[in-house]
Amino acid sequence: MIKRIYICIFLFLFAGICAKAQCGAVNDAIKPGEELSYELKFNWKFIWINAGWAKMTVDTTTYNGKKCLRTDLESFTNKKIDMFFRMRDTLTCITSEELVPLYFRKGAAEGKRYSVDDVKFSYRNGKCIVDQHRVVNGNIRKNFQESSVCVYDMLSILLQARSYDATSYKVGDKILFSMATGKDIDKQTLIYRGKDIYKAEDGNKYRCLVFSLVEYVKGEEKEVITFYVTDDRNHLPVRLDMYLNFGSAKAFLSGIKGNKYPLDSLVKKAD
Repeated sequence: MIKRIYICIFLFLFAGICAKAQCGAVNDAIKPGEELSYELKFNWKFIWINAGWAKMTVDTTTYNGKKCLRTDLESFTNKKIDMFFRMRDTLTCITSEELVPLYFRKGAAEGKRYSVDDVKFSYRNGKCIVDQHRVVNGNIRKNFQESSVCVYDMLSILLQARSYDATSYKVGDKILFSMATGKDIDKQTLIYRGKDIYKAEDGNKYRCLVFSLVEYVKGEEKEVITFYVTDDRNHLPVRLDMYLNFGSAKAFLSGIKGNKYPLDSLVKKAD
């Protein structure tokens, strides 16, 4: 469930990325100081249970002597869920100011399993070079690959995607991209479903773009995640529905600070 939560919170609005020859982009949506908070809920036997929270922050940093952006994501289960499955995870990515991926790290304490994914990106002769290290309970696994297309991690893909204009999307459009997972480079498929009005738990209503992350099992399409993204220049994920083998989970945006633009997608504010 936790892996699905990470992927669903941060994989959206990818059209145009794979068509770019360069791995950078103009940062149109994000400024240092932005902070997004989420509540996580899990469905068990028709009952929705508060599972924990997640928080993402963006700030400036220095990497290899250059000014860069640093994005951090923290996710924790609460005390009730800790009794069954304890999670304390931290993700960090560093990109250039042009949003080119440079470094990614995920430290995950999930149940009795502790893992660290460490990914370094470099660029030479028109290729993206991805050097990955994964440590699971002390066991080390390494993976080194060169790719002729751009490769991203869970957080850098979000930063890039949020800056793209979605007005040209058509319902049913499929968007393909490559992502480093810590042990390999996986191909992902996203489908644009159209627009909808989402009513948040606080009563606010947002005009949203709706996307689905899908898998293909024996040639058949299987929906993994449906998520709602604000239809404005911020492109903030406000709701995520995850379909699991043993139930379902949801993530709800609960707090916004430091957003670059007004929330023009807010069609009705709570009374």
